[in-house]
Amino acid sequence: MIRHTTACHLVLAGVDINTIRAWLGHVSISTTNIYAEIDLTLKANAVALCEVRQPRPVRSWKEDKDLMAFLKAL
Repeated sequence: MIRHTTACHLVLAGVDINTIRAWLGHVSISTTNIYAEIDLTLKANAVALCEVRQPRPVRSWKEDKDLMAFLKAL
């Protein structure tokens, strides 16, 4: 139980999973993943980092007078 709690606290503190693997003495990172569960707060923070931004409005090429003049001159 102490290993599990330690791993969870290290994850919540933002420690890299590979560092936690070394701390716990695991050879395989898959073993560390068993101990290092992520709580809902950490999941919500990860989702917040993936916020979708609104695309900038794109002006139609047909409205660009310089471009239209160039194309007509071809």
